[in-house]
Amino acid sequence: MRAYQISDFDRTPALIDVEAPAAGTGEVLLRIEACGLNFADLLMAKGKYQDIPPLPATLGLELAGQVVAVGAGVESPAIGERVAVYAGHGGLAEYGAFPAERCLKIPDCMPMAEAAGFQIAYGTSHLALGHSARLQPGETLLVTGAAGGVGLTAVEIGKLMGARVIACARGADKLEAARAAGADELIDSDHPDLRQALKDLGGVDVVYDTIGGPLFTPCFRACRPEARYLVIGFAGGEVQQIPANHLLVKNISVIGFYWGGYLKFNEAALTGSLQTLLGWYAEGRLKPHVSHVLPLDQVEEAMTMLRERKSTGKIVIEI
Repeated sequence: MRAYQISDFDRTPALIDVEAPAAGTGEVLLRIEACGLNFADLLMAKGKYQDIPPLPATLGLELAGQVVAVGAGVESPAIGERVAVYAGHGGLAEYGAFPAERCLKIPDCMPMAEAAGFQIAYGTSHLALGHSARLQPGETLLVTGAAGGVGLTAVEIGKLMGARVIACARGADKLEAARAAGADELIDSDHPDLRQALKDLGGVDVVYDTIGGPLFTPCFRACRPEARYLVIGFAGGEVQQIPANHLLVKNISVIGFYWGGYLKFNEAALTGSLQTLLGWYAEGRLKPHVSHVLPLDQVEEAMTMLRERKSTGKIVIEI
C-alpha cells in the first residue's frame, strides 16, 4: 500500500510503498477513505509535536474509513461499518490498523471527507469552550485564526453556546468565511491597533487563540476582569511569554489546552464531547467547512497549503 511517511526529522516526508498492516488483538483494519490534515502534522514531521511516534511513521492524525477486518476480541465495530478515528498518526495511507475503542460510528448522512476532519477541530473547540473555559451565554468570545480548520469550529460552536463572537483573521475572504460561520464582529488580524479595536467592542470574556506570538499581547490586554484565555496553538510560529503580574491585576486565567491529552487523563470527557457533536451534526446544527479535498498523490501540495495558511476550513486528503 502507499503511505506518506517520515523516516528522519531532517528529511521531507515521502509517499512510499510499504507493507499493509493486519488487525491485531483489539484492533480493526480500515480501508482509509479520507484523512484530515492538521497543523500538528507539520510539527510532527519536524519532530516538534508533543506526541511523536517511533520512526518510520505515517503522518495523519485523524481519518475516516470502512472496517474490512477485525482482530481478536473485537465485538464492535463490525466489518463494513463506516467509522472515524483519532489515531495520532497513520491516517495518510491506504489501510491502517487502529484500536477498536477509538472508532466512532459516523452518521449515514455524513460524507467521509467531513468525518475525517471532524474530530480534532470540533472536539477541540467544544471541549475547550465548554469544559475548560466554561463559556456562558451572553459572554464575548474572541477567536484568532478564525478562518482556519479549528477556528471556524470555535466560531460556530461559540454561537451555538449563546456567545457574542468576534472573529479575527487575515484578509476579507477569510473574514467572510468567519461571518458565514456565525461571527458577530470581524477584525482583520493586521489591524494597526488590534487592542483598541477589541476594547472599542467592549473587550472580551474568553479568548480562543490558535495563533499566539504577536497576537497574544493585544488580545490579552483587551481581556475583561475574570477573562479566560485559551492557548490552543502557535500557528504564528512564536510561543508567547505570559506576563504573570498582569494576570493578577484582572484575575485572568490562562488555560493551556491539548485535546489529545484528554485520552490519557479524562477520556470520558473527550468521548462524551464527540458523541454530543455527532448528535448535533445529525440534527443539522453543525455544518463542517472543508475547503479543499485533494488526492493522496497531492499530499505535499496540501501540506504546503496548510503551512502557508492558504485555506479556510479543513484540508482533507482523499485516499
